[in-house]
Amino acid sequence: MPEMLASYAAGEWYTAPDEGAVVVDAATGDPVARVSTTGIDTRAMVDHARHVGGPALRRLTFQERAAALKELATYLDAHKDAYHELSLATGATRRDGTGDIDGGIGTTFVFSSRGRRELPDGYLLTDGDVESIGKGGTFVGQHVYTSLPGVALQINAFNFPVWGMLEKLAPAVLAGVPTIVKPATQTAYLTAAVMHDIIASGALPEGAVQFLCGSAGDLLDHLGGEDVIAFTGSASTAAVLRDSDAVTARSARFNAETDSLNCSILGADAVTGTPEFDLYVKEISREITTKAGQRCTCIRRALIPESMVDDVIAGVRARLDKAVVGNPRNETVTMGALVSLRQRDEVRDAVAALGRATETVYGDALSVDPVDADPDRGAFMAPVVLLATGDRPEPHEIEAFGPVTTLIPYSAPAGLGALAARGGGSLVGSIVSYDPAFVRRVVTEIAAHHGRLLVLDRDSAGESTGHGTPMPQLVHGGPGRAGGGEELGGMRAVKHFMLRTALQGSPAVIAALLDGSS
Repeated sequence: MPEMLASYAAGEWYTAPDEGAVVVDAATGDPVARVSTTGIDTRAMVDHARHVGGPALRRLTFQERAAALKELATYLDAHKDAYHELSLATGATRRDGTGDIDGGIGTTFVFSSRGRRELPDGYLLTDGDVESIGKGGTFVGQHVYTSLPGVALQINAFNFPVWGMLEKLAPAVLAGVPTIVKPATQTAYLTAAVMHDIIASGALPEGAVQFLCGSAGDLLDHLGGEDVIAFTGSASTAAVLRDSDAVTARSARFNAETDSLNCSILGADAVTGTPEFDLYVKEISREITTKAGQRCTCIRRALIPESMVDDVIAGVRARLDKAVVGNPRNETVTMGALVSLRQRDEVRDAVAALGRATETVYGDALSVDPVDADPDRGAFMAPVVLLATGDRPEPHEIEAFGPVTTLIPYSAPAGLGALAARGGGSLVGSIVSYDPAFVRRVVTEIAAHHGRLLVLDRDSAGESTGHGTPMPQLVHGGPGRAGGGEELGGMRAVKHFMLRTALQGSPAVIAALLDGSS
């Protein structure tokens, strides 16, 4: 029987007394851990955050919180080799693990650095200039941001068990708000390993972070207008959370980042032989093989000129032929497993549904021969490329959350805006072209439907972080199907955990209140 993972609640590690749910290795099917929160006191967790963690964080200035983040990131960076080994059980290759583990630690470093550069050595953050209200100049106003007195509950997805936690925790710490971390069950063992080191580091005051490893139970019943719920995951779960009394009746802030049918658009100028064509097929191939296509930013819809369909298929095929699917512990493997057999079966079902509107031009969703692994025990799947065969809704509505993309031909640039918008709102879109007029037209038409747009060409390729990689300096989120929320974005993310208040009084009083603030 594998070990039961412990939660960290109200200053103590808590282990549930029941057998819990068994989580298995994505590649081998072997048991890894058990997960349960049976018997845990969620009210005590919320009270501990509000009355211990919150006050302790708010006694620190912005600069002191930023320094604590640097100390935390440095500690985690020194212990990350253990996380990388454990990450292999999630089905991720070592390269995949770098994006999750090193990316999460790096994001923490970035928020620490930005905090030290941009935040005052005080407790209030000003917003805008002083507004003169009275004619004589003796009565003025000033908007400020101040820490929320509640708790930030983060509910995370299975695909980024480290980055998903740290990219929410870092801005909450800077804002002075304590956090309760609720990871996805399938990969909770990796989050738990990092959480043990967060507590052991001593970088954050007691109560600044707690850990709920298993079901959230009645936790939302204890949240209200002083609190923030930050969710990453499926649109269906987001809808349930958004409809909870914590949000609808008690006005807890709710931020959602959900999966979306992201698109990448190839310009007609980017023909075979151009750098842009090579960049495009490389980006598609990389997106559906990184994390076995299990990224919410993955390219699901590849919009390509009708005249270039055969060339794109040939280019993508040549790259995907080099992909090696199998146990990520084998050094020759370049694409690991999906997170679970259940997830693999869901992707297969989605591919079958997409088959009503597409034909398969590469791969087989039901057949794979993984290296150093049993295809019946491991959650493996070969990369699959589909080609839309008509103007049907399925490619714009059904997401196969795995190594799958659909090529969608377009006849003229005039229809690209409407075609991209059929995805219902996306986290990210990309345009690959060296034609500035084409790029300008497409950006103008599709920007309102995307949280982020990448314009990729020969000039930016050398330093580009790629279609699917969110950066802490820029907003991550998107409208509509993508959840309608925002994460990251530098100091914008910190303000998500703060309250904007208008101060009024004499210039001298306002200046005194803001002494040490910026």
